[in-house]
Amino acid sequence: MAPRPFWTGYLKLSLVTCPVAMVPAHTESEKIRFHTLNRKTGDRVETRYVDAKTGKAVQDEDLIKGYERGEDEYVPLEDEEIEAVALETTRTIDIESFVPHDSVDWIWYDRPHYLTPDNEIGVEAFSVIRDAMAATRTVGLSRLVLYRRERPIMLRPRGRGVIVWTLRYGDEVRDSAAYFKQIKSETVEPKLMSLITTLIEERLTSWSESLVADPVQQNLKKIIAAKEKGVRPAAKAQPRAPASPSNVVSIMDALKRSVENEKKRSKKN
Repeated sequence: MAPRPFWTGYLKLSLVTCPVAMVPAHTESEKIRFHTLNRKTGDRVETRYVDAKTGKAVQDEDLIKGYERGEDEYVPLEDEEIEAVALETTRTIDIESFVPHDSVDWIWYDRPHYLTPDNEIGVEAFSVIRDAMAATRTVGLSRLVLYRRERPIMLRPRGRGVIVWTLRYGDEVRDSAAYFKQIKSETVEPKLMSLITTLIEERLTSWSESLVADPVQQNLKKIIAAKEKGVRPAAKAQPRAPASPSNVVSIMDALKRSVENEKKRSKKN
């Protein structure tokens, strides 16, 4: 069963408008979550805000946001003042411009969402915008208020629908040149390249969701199931710290051994 949309509004391109609905493309509903308990009573522990100086509890109606301008100095801001600077993009995705689909580097991508027509009437307009982007190999850029903040977004056609990616702001992405320019330029020997290519080909596989399964969550479920039955899980031995790589073995020798090991592993499987 498809989840209910967490956002509904309109998709707009010039004079073409259609009602749309959106849901996050990822979910953490299956992720195991914990509450903090009092070990002695087994009761849940509540989190409360307290005044840093007086130590007294602060009521919800007395909480306010503050911008730190110095040590223990803050500029208080009301919610209404913060919301007043937001643009009116809460209910309309107005596509402002288009760029080639491969020109937006993945490092700018933030959160993915599925965008669909909200009723039968809007399917035609939605389909025209979607198919036009696919035909021109472009993505649309716009802005939208999501998660209580206005965000730049990118619309990318996918199958019968559209993926809406929230994008990171310009000041949130560090310039890679500041870090990568320190790496010395070096030409790799053809023999080394051939061996590493062979190693990659030995490990080449088809993409599957199982490749990104979360073993920690799976193990937690086993522990919880065991404790529910009154069985105390066996203590797991602590993994040994990996040994520091030796500089004595050459890269060539290491690659040759790696390729041999991969071939033996392939035969066993």
